[in-house]
Amino acid sequence: MKTNSILHIGFDDTDSRKGMCTTFLAYKIVEYLKKERVKFLDYPYLIRFNPNIPWKTRGNGAVALKIKTDKPESIKKNIIQFIRKYSAIKDGANPGLVFYQNEKIPIQFTEFGHHALCTLINRNKAKEFVSKNGLESFYLGNGQGLVGAIGAIGYAFDDYTFELISYRDESNFGTKREIFKDSVKKMQNLTSPGTFNSFDEEKNRILIAPHGPDPVFFGIRGEDINSVIHGKSLIRSPEKLDGYMIFRTNQGTGAHLKNELDVHNLKPFSSGYLTGKVSDVPKVERGGHVFFSIIKDGQQIKCAIYKPTSLTIIASKLIKGDVIKVGGGIRKATKIHQRILNVEFLEVLELEKSMKAINPLCHTCNKRTKSKGKNQGFECIKCKKTFPNKIFEEIPRGMDCRLYVPSLSAHRHLARPIQRIGKLNNKIEFDDSRRWFYISKSEQTGNQKIEIKINARKLKY
Repeated sequence: MKTNSILHIGFDDTDSRKGMCTTFLAYKIVEYLKKERVKFLDYPYLIRFNPNIPWKTRGNGAVALKIKTDKPESIKKNIIQFIRKYSAIKDGANPGLVFYQNEKIPIQFTEFGHHALCTLINRNKAKEFVSKNGLESFYLGNGQGLVGAIGAIGYAFDDYTFELISYRDESNFGTKREIFKDSVKKMQNLTSPGTFNSFDEEKNRILIAPHGPDPVFFGIRGEDINSVIHGKSLIRSPEKLDGYMIFRTNQGTGAHLKNELDVHNLKPFSSGYLTGKVSDVPKVERGGHVFFSIIKDGQQIKCAIYKPTSLTIIASKLIKGDVIKVGGGIRKATKIHQRILNVEFLEVLELEKSMKAINPLCHTCNKRTKSKGKNQGFECIKCKKTFPNKIFEEIPRGMDCRLYVPSLSAHRHLARPIQRIGKLNNKIEFDDSRRWFYISKSEQTGNQKIEIKINARKLKY
């Protein structure tokens, strides 16, 4: 008698800058697993890891699946073939695949996933992890994808969102995407705050569609399954799509910036936050970028805020003594540039008073006095009353003690948008009857025909 096994499947680094997509591979694997009639135990995971890794492709995302099956060995063999077929190996992809056959995920997986979120993990460390824990794995190239594969399986959500990703028919790969802009604006207006980061009103720019040759047509991010499905139904395009899949993800959670960086050991490419005092006057350099330093525990850290973030306006108003919290990634020092914290958010905690020396006011005449000469004091030109010194007046700062985040177009996948501040999702259970996976063509499984089809009215954009 066959017994069911719980199988965790993690994979990463199957795409390149020239094409393919790890989520599309997941879509094809789920299509296959649906035919095999496995039981899904959760939504597919799309986990975005440290966005400061220099060799990442686009969003640095890995995928994990959790299923129950009575034929795990057959499933594993076939998934390896999917990795071979749908990985952009010739263009530099280094795919990694990990299987873990057990119900509960050990703590070391979770710890590994946390480190991958905030630091740079050497691929040899991933190979050591696989060996030490007796995991079944497969990789091509240098095996860098094993890092994300392990981390995705072990990722522990304290907050999550969902993303519905629609995929193109293979005949359209590499062609220009055509999405009607007005439909995206309408969708955002009708579904927000259930969805987020779909359209940048300020720059009149669509944010749901990538620009490369990969199979993704668009992705709608939101708080729950119903919101992203509703959002999808409002998007209009002349292109007929292959289907879609919904992921549980850490996008929009700011998870990579929750750990405090160690100012005495700022490792290149690490992510996190620092709290300190501004120690110099911000400088606006060529291109409109703003640079300043903060001091923390006797250590001075240079910070950079780049013009596309739209945070430069606020950064340029900082003065020495302001207490701020900044989150971002550490840029590696070079022969030309020192180590820098590239800022993703800025929170003003305390504002130093900005004072300006001015001529005193004659309160009798309500007139501003004039100088009588160097070191001779000041005199009212009307009543001739004299005053010994200038007075100091507080200058409005033009900023408040609050959080400042980049413009929508400059948001990274993990960045927490303003509308999600203070919001946590951690109690949405998996419901396999929900419409989390659709493919627009009929499939055959044995002698039984399965219709995995979207209503024609909903498929037509």
